[in-house]
Formats: sequence, C-alpha cells, structure tokens
Amino acid sequence: MKAFQRYLAEEVAFDHADGLIARREALRRLSMLGLGLPAASALLAACGGGDETAQSAPATTTSAPSSAPATQASQVATQPITFDGPRDQPLRGAWAAAAEPKGALLVIHENRGLNDHIRSVAGRFAAAGYSSLAIDLLSEEGGTEAVGGEAEAMAAISKVPDERFAADLKAGVAEVARREPDVKIGAIGFCFGGGMTWLLLASKEPRVAAAAPFYGPLPDNTDFRGSKAAVLGIYAELDQRVNASREDAEAALRRAGLTHEIITYPGANHAFFNDTGPRYNVNAAGQAYQKVLDWFGTHLA
Repeated sequence: MKAFQRYLAEEVAFDHADGLIARREALRRLSMLGLGLPAASALLAACGGGDETAQSAPATTTSAPSSAPATQASQVATQPITFDGPRDQPLRGAWAAAAEPKGALLVIHENRGLNDHIRSVAGRFAAAGYSSLAIDLLSEEGGTEAVGGEAEAMAAISKVPDERFAADLKAGVAEVARREPDVKIGAIGFCFGGGMTWLLLASKEPRVAAAAPFYGPLPDNTDFRGSKAAVLGIYAELDQRVNASREDAEAALRRAGLTHEIITYPGANHAFFNDTGPRYNVNAAGQAYQKVLDWFGTHLA
C-alpha cells in the first residue's frame, strides 16, 4: 500500500478510535478503500478502535469563543472555474481574487475533496491579500460534488496515482500564474492536502516560492531537491500518526537546502485548523493562521 493510500486507511481507523464514526461505518469505508474484513478489523484494532459507536466529538475538541477567531476572518466570495489540465478534461476549482494581490496561492483540499470549508479558506486568504485557487483533485471524476459524500470522495482519491495528482497540481500553479502574473505563488494544503503540498514540492515545480503543508503525510522516497520554496511545516502535538514522518520531512528539506521552519502546536490534534470539524482547536488555528500570513508575507513579498 502506497503512502497516501495507507494514510487514508489510517484516517478512517483513527476517526473510529476517536469516536467520530461507528465501527460499521469504519468497516464500510475501509472496504471502499479496498481492504477486506480481516485487514480492516486488524487495522481498527491496531489504531485503538473497539466496538463502541461514534460519539459526538473527541476529547481534544476546543470550542470557539463567542467572538470570531482569526481563521473566521472576512472572506472574498469564490467563483467556480474550469481551466486547462494536463489531459483531455478541464480541471475544476474555486477562485477568489484579492482586491490588491500581494501574492497568490494554490489551496489544496483534505481527503473530502473540494467543499465549502476549503472554499472559505481560499476566500479568507484572498481577503488577506492572496488571490487563491482551491483546486478540485477529483476533476476527472466530474468534480467532488459528482462523486457523492465524503466516504465516496476518499475512495475516489485513493484510486488516483501520484503522477496524476502531481500533474494536476502543476496545472493549478500554471492557472494561478496566468491569473496573477505579477506576484509570487505559494501553496497550502491540509491533511491529505498537506501531503499533496509535499508532493508538489517533490515534483520540483519551480514557480512555487513558499509553501505551508498542514499535518500532511510525507510521500514515499521524498526528494525536494529542485524546489525553490520556503517551507513552513505545520504539525499538531497529538497527531502522532503524521508526526511519525516529521523528522524525515525536515531532513529532506535540509538535504535540499530549502529555507524552512517546522512548528508543532501543543495540545492540538490532526485537522485542528478545520473550523467545521470535531478536532478544531480555536487557539492553535488562530496562531497557525497568523504564522502562515507572516510566512507568506516574508516569502511572497
């Protein structure tokens, strides 16, 4: 099983272990990822899952205060777009244009595909001065909405080879450059999208000047030599699964001679930036958002 396929299966298993989905649903999702019942049951047991049903939220959830946190700042409305891809079919995405762009971003979604949350992230960065394209990596399947629910999106993602993802991401960078030719380009992604950000850097895309992968799995045999990006790696203290590859990511960045910083937010868990999810941590999310703005402000200036 390749790195991203393994990551997706573990994502299901840890969601079950944290009480977010019931065992039956976890087994259903794992079967959609190609795991038979014995392998799926073994994975659930290895990740600490029992026979309990899903709870409303894990213990690591931090509720938001009455005032809006930094990650819920003003937004620019996104517009659905299509653009040229590397194959016969056009790619899909959501575009948010900054009024006075000081940089531009490729925003890469989680394993649920391009949804309203990721559109809102693109809109927030556009409001902060970074025109943003949220790419839909299920474009060839007709787009995320055509695939179905989040389990179906994850299953569809698991079948896509890394080479197609890399080619689509490069096409996304090209579209950002076409729309905003006078500014530098950055990339940011979350969870699976964090892994895709690492993959984009490993593809030696020279137009990416800065990147911020959030708690993303590291691809197999990662080599960042050829990239020119300044990289801010975001991790969560409680996310031991992804943290297992943190040192390898930093070592690869050092070997490539890339400007980088790795930061781990205490008390936060995987997906802490997603303000629609049960692991949202308002304090860590707000701090990380400001850190990313500072990083892009320095390296996309």
